[in-house]
Amino acid sequence: MKITASEVNALRKITGAGMMDCKKALQEANGDQKEAIEILRKKGQKVAAKRSDRDAAEGLVIAKTTNDGKRAAMIVLNCETDFVAKNDDFAGVANTILDAAIANNPASLDELKGLSYADSGLNIADKITEEIGKIGEKIELSAYESVAAESAFAYNHPGNKLAAIVGFNDDAGADAAKDVAMQVAAMAPVAVSPNEIPQDLIAKETEIARDLAIQEGKPAEMADKIAQGRVNKWFKEAALLEQAFIKDNKKSIKQYLGEQKEGLTVTEFRRIALS
Repeated sequence: MKITASEVNALRKITGAGMMDCKKALQEANGDQKEAIEILRKKGQKVAAKRSDRDAAEGLVIAKTTNDGKRAAMIVLNCETDFVAKNDDFAGVANTILDAAIANNPASLDELKGLSYADSGLNIADKITEEIGKIGEKIELSAYESVAAESAFAYNHPGNKLAAIVGFNDDAGADAAKDVAMQVAAMAPVAVSPNEIPQDLIAKETEIARDLAIQEGKPAEMADKIAQGRVNKWFKEAALLEQAFIKDNKKSIKQYLGEQKEGLTVTEFRRIALS
């Protein structure tokens, strides 16, 4: 069956696949566009399987806040090369996925992957498979996080390799909310406050501090007290509210928030960075 150039171009506009791939798919489908799209999609599935052992360390980390400012979401869409990560089409896919997360508030990454991708007739997982076929690289939606609070803020670090989302118990104001989100991005706290730090991490830090004290020649009976002092100092690095404010290290984040509004605090946060 003869396939016209206009048919090939039409399929290429829909799928983004190469000219020859589109022509071969149309020939195999006897000119049926829907079947040709399915053939190209299956090609994408083959590419995905073939590249399942490849690293997808590049990509984009992006975050957004809902219009009412009470929820923020963040996703990571990975690829293999920085060239693809900087491509406008790839960024468009990432932002469309994030928009679906903002609109639908999925409970998990798997639930997000099952949501519809715009008006394409595909779910997000199938759209990613289609993109693999178009681009020829491993692409993976590897992370999804969200926070819900009285007010929420999303911070995207320039370059889109790092983002943070923060929830507050009250309206923090745009400037203060951004300051705290930037603090989370820059200083990578473990928890909001010391009492929220996982006990296994505290135990590990305590053990390290005690061993160090003994290696320094301190008596065993003093090692526990020295270790506790060092862990208390570590709390000021690991707990967001105890951290020194990056714009004024004479005050903590807790003090900074109290200056903005009485009782203002952080309820939760999430941070993701591509290594």
